[in-house]
Amino acid sequence: MKTNDCKTCQLRNLDCFTTVSSKTLNFINQFKTREISLSSHALLTLEGETSNELYTIKSGWAFRYSTLSDGRRQILNILLPGDFTGLQAELDKPMQYGVEALTDCTVCVFPKQHLMRLYKNFPYLAHDLTWLAAHNELIVDENLVSVGQRNATERISLLFISLYKRAAQLGLVESKGFDFPLTQQHIADAMGLSLVHTNKSLAKLKKMELFEFDGQRLIIKQYEKLKKLADYYSLPLRQRPLV
Repeated sequence: MKTNDCKTCQLRNLDCFTTVSSKTLNFINQFKTREISLSSHALLTLEGETSNELYTIKSGWAFRYSTLSDGRRQILNILLPGDFTGLQAELDKPMQYGVEALTDCTVCVFPKQHLMRLYKNFPYLAHDLTWLAAHNELIVDENLVSVGQRNATERISLLFISLYKRAAQLGLVESKGFDFPLTQQHIADAMGLSLVHTNKSLAKLKKMELFEFDGQRLIIKQYEKLKKLADYYSLPLRQRPLV
């Protein structure tokens, strides 16, 4: 048995992920070509380059981003363990976004060339891929609502509460806190804010004692109040696919 066998993946022991049949798991194991390790700030994919691969974040944090010609960057969404990336409207065209590691990461790699075999022989797994793509779009839609309609403190509150919820699903929250590798620049780029406005908004939120930073850990002190400030009404948690 290879050391990176999907059957021994610790993520599959988490309740937040759906189980698959042994036949499907065997295919996923064959579908995966390798695992790669990325150091913090390393690029997994580059905008404008063609990629023949799809990826699942096995450990660590990363983010998808898009940049303008003058270097301004918009973070599209944050990728946590179990998140899938690499699908786009035209699979054989240059990537419309890049992916950068926020922390040291381990990434599972899958070739796009086997997608047709997957869709033909494993319709339930194909449904899972479609669900994952739709879920990623839902996260981007929520960020668009934030950038378009929420004020700065509401945007940051939404980011914190949504990442807290996702981290909790993965068992990463302990004593109401979790490792939080985002810098103020990351927060600004994700929420469409200037660095100065981000700094002022964080200071305002800290005075409200809704959260605190302990080194690189974010501790949510008043979950319901932060959730209300963000105008965040989440859907009930459900299990999600893991490829």
